[in-house]
Order: sequence, then structure tokens, then C-alpha cells
Amino acid sequence: MKLSEIRATLREIHVSPVKTLGQNFLHDQNVARWIVDQAQITSDDYVLEIGPGLGALTKLILDKGAGVLAIEKDARLANFLRDRFAHQRLEILNIDALKFDARLLFARQRVKLVGNLPYNISSALLLKFLAHPSPIALWLFTLQKEMAARLSAQPSTDDYGALTLRTQLRHHVKYLRTLSATVFYPRPEVDSAVVRVLPRDPRELPAHDKGLLLELIRLGFSQRRKQLRKLLRERVQDWDSLARHVNIDPKTRAEELSLFQWIALANFIAPPPYPDMTLTNNERFPVVDKNDRILRHISRPEVHANNLRHRAVHILIFNPAGEVYLQQRSRWKDRHPLKWDSSAAGHVAGTESYDETAGRELKEELGIGVSLTKISKLPASERTDQEFVWLYRGEVAGDFSPNRTEIETGAFFPETIIDGWVAARPEDFAPGFIECWKVYRQKNPRNRGALT
Repeated sequence: MKLSEIRATLREIHVSPVKTLGQNFLHDQNVARWIVDQAQITSDDYVLEIGPGLGALTKLILDKGAGVLAIEKDARLANFLRDRFAHQRLEILNIDALKFDARLLFARQRVKLVGNLPYNISSALLLKFLAHPSPIALWLFTLQKEMAARLSAQPSTDDYGALTLRTQLRHHVKYLRTLSATVFYPRPEVDSAVVRVLPRDPRELPAHDKGLLLELIRLGFSQRRKQLRKLLRERVQDWDSLARHVNIDPKTRAEELSLFQWIALANFIAPPPYPDMTLTNNERFPVVDKNDRILRHISRPEVHANNLRHRAVHILIFNPAGEVYLQQRSRWKDRHPLKWDSSAAGHVAGTESYDETAGRELKEELGIGVSLTKISKLPASERTDQEFVWLYRGEVAGDFSPNRTEIETGAFFPETIIDGWVAARPEDFAPGFIECWKVYRQKNPRNRGALT
């Protein structure tokens, strides 16, 4: 829309722009087209648009052939958009974006987010929609220029800080362009900027304790002008040795360390655990026939290399809300690394029974021991990697401690979210989990459904 059209439309629908809602409407059509082009939208995409306003970007996104879910907090603007864009590929939600459950988007094959974020809640929105795990493959934010600079900053600059590192730990951020305040109506008091965010492959960074890393970063930037050795003295006994190990000046300050150096610092304090591959490769599994009768015991590599029938367990752990814990498999797994899987799973080894294995795996992977109930037994097939699988379920009310050599990360999800995710993105999962989930849902069909 041109500036004159925006003014006329706002008068017609009786809307006076509200500063607290971030209602600054983009009226430069060339800028609008440029913004949409940066998202590289195709007809295969599903776009979440935050703060569509009068639809300056909405129409251009629809013209690309994508489906659009537009979240507009102002009911008057939401109703205007429904009247203006009666389109089968457009859904408009009249809610606060902070209350939207982004996990619903796992039910879409490829999701991109385009948002003109209100300045006063931009930090909260960023933390929400950049949270891991995320179904979003690309984020394109229009932000206050100062915030955009902080997200994309490099070490040894004034903008570089804790928010920078927290964001770049899982994402690549690129500052694309400054937008003058003159392209918006009403004109904001400061300039804006557009940033593009892409997910980072976790294998780009060394393994580390994320909780420790974020705590060190918080302490390090709590007083920017102080040397790190003073701020972290309770964590580091021999700072000079650390400085040599990380290759930094002993008098360095927080803003001078790169992300990789921060990780090296954290790993000096608490070296991450690594799996003992010798023990793994020396494991011996019972090889079984088509009726699950033991034939002999051979090594794990031989079983997998020859695709022989063997035994395994999968366990689904529920919290009091009825959500299921899914784990993302470790980067070190010999099969399906970084794929999503059951709460705990593993091979039956030696002379163990299925039940004994289930208890052991639960303890080894999650650090818990709870009562388990058998759900069903799955036959060995290509879809289970030739594993006979007993599927169990259990419930936990408190916290547990995922084994960092076995699990990259994990989270609880409602059953319906998992349904949509498995249907839309089966490639995200270890194939054995998909078979187990199908069996579980056949026996527990309640509450099916997801975002449609």
C-alpha cells in the first residue's frame, strides 16, 4: 500500500496506530518486495507472518504461492485482513504472538517466519521463536536497528554481548539492510533493520555443556569492562593455564572472545563426556531367527554390517501433562545421528531379557528408574533395522538427567504435535521410532490431530 492508501484505510476501519502494539505500517512497496525476496519463498513453503498489519507483505507472500499463517493481535486489523484477503492459502489468527504454540508448525514440511517485531516485545518474541527445537527453517526479522546489530555482532564490538552469543549458538545471523524510519507510517523514532537467521548444524561447534556455557557468558558480560579472570575467578582456579589453552590474553574481557573461544573456555572448566567407542564396538548382541529365538551372540558392528535380526527396546516417558519426552540422538551415534527418537531406546545385549534392558537403558540414558508397562512387541523388519522391539511406557513427575554422550537434546511434546510432525517430516526421525509411534497411536487413538 502507498502512504495515501494506508491513511485512507486506517480512517475507513477507524484505527489509530497504537505505539505499544508496534503499529508502524510499511508504505514503501519497493522495500516490501525486497524483504519478501530475502526469504526466498516458494510454493513449497508455509510462512508464519507476525504482525501483518495491513498486509503489505502478506499479499506478496501469497503471490509466491506459499501458504500463510498471519498472527495479528489487533482484532480490527485481523478483520480487515480477512475481508481484504479471502484466500484459501491464508489463515489469520487474532491472538498475541507470544501465546502461539510454535510447535504446531512441525506439522508443516517447510516453515519460514517473516516478522515486523514490535520494539517493546522484540526480545521476548525472539527468545520464543528462536527456541530449540524449532520447526522453522528461516527467520526474517524486521527489528529496531540496535537489536539487529546486537544479534549479528562480531567480537570486539560494542554490540557484541550475551544476546549475540545466545542467538549465534544455534543460528547464523546476517544483518541485511538498514530501513529508514521514513518508510513507515507513523514514523518510528529510530531506524529499523532486517536480519536473516538460519539454523546452525550442531556439528559445526564442539560438544559442550550448554548450561555451563550460558552461565559463564552471563557472568562474563555482567560487568563488561572487567577482565574475565576477575569475573570467573570462582569457576577457574588457574586462569593462566586456561588462557594458554584457549589462546587468549590473560587480561581479556568478555567481548573479545569468539563463540568458539567461549566454548573452549567452558570445556576447559568441564570437559564434555565422549562415548567410549571401544566399549560400544565390543558389545555382543544375540542374533535371532524370524521367531525371535536366539541363534548366537556376535559383535555390534557385525550385526549392523550384515543387517541381522536382533533385539531392542523403546520406551516412551510421559510427564503429568500427558506429554511425551523425545530425545535427539547424539552426534556420535553410528546409526541415525541427530535424528529424533523415543525417550530411551537400546539393544538387548548378552543374556539380558527385554525387561532388564528397558530398565538399564532408562537409567543409562535418562538417569531415572520408574515402573514400566509393556505396550506391544514389534516384529523385525527393514523399518525397525531388523530389530524385534518391545515398546514400553512410563511416567515421571520430576526432572531427570539426560546422558550427554547418548542424547544431543530433548523435550516434551503433546501427542498431537508428534502426530503432525511424524506425518509431515518423517525424515526428522529414526525409522524405528516411527514404527513404535504408529503402534502406540493405534492402541491410544485419542486426541489425534494437528494444525491443518
